[in-house]
Amino acid sequence: MEFIKPNCQNCKSRISSTFSDLNLDDVAWLNEVKSWKEYKKNDLIFKEGNYPKGLFCVHSGKIKVAQLGDDGKEQIVHLIHNGDIMGHRAILGDDQYSCSSVAMEDSQVCFIPKDSFNAMLNNNARLALKIAHLLADELKALEKKVTHSVQNSVRERVAESILQLKQNYGMRPDNQTVNVVVTREDLANLAGTSRETATRYLYEFQKLNVIQLVGKTIKILNGNKLEYYSHSNR
Repeated sequence: MEFIKPNCQNCKSRISSTFSDLNLDDVAWLNEVKSWKEYKKNDLIFKEGNYPKGLFCVHSGKIKVAQLGDDGKEQIVHLIHNGDIMGHRAILGDDQYSCSSVAMEDSQVCFIPKDSFNAMLNNNARLALKIAHLLADELKALEKKVTHSVQNSVRERVAESILQLKQNYGMRPDNQTVNVVVTREDLANLAGTSRETATRYLYEFQKLNVIQLVGKTIKILNGNKLEYYSHSNR
């Protein structure tokens, strides 16, 4: 895939991002201070434990944000797509990255230096409020994930993870195939289980004609049943 350098003035991803309400002068300034980089599939974007040098904003692509547990196993905590930002919590907390970020497919990511991002927040109360709302939404999502990891069975979490992939990345034109290539390992890390267990439930759902596995893609044959199996005590 051939990429073209993003321009903030006509960037469709910016319109759906935290920077959607910037005025024309601020957008022009943002376009000047930002840099841009292409990441290939499986490339590391930032590493857990490092200190942030700036904010990442996804122009195109699919990215996972994951944390390593004490046992060395990866847990995916966020699925990132066009218009999403990364690194803001570490910047605002003046802290290290608590997670690592890895491209799930070839991606374009813009980078805003830390000082420039802080200057924008200091000069734009509306932007600062949007970041506060984003942090609140992320905390709410993480609290929900923790609750589900304790209360829901692995079977339910695998079903829910497929729906989460659909929600984040949408569907292909056939309106059945989830629009992301995902390894069994990544699905397991999203569901908080082992690769073997996740694979076993995938094949169970396939046998029940709820999904169809096509290589590393997933077709949802019966969305209602998948929703049913993702709920507690089903």
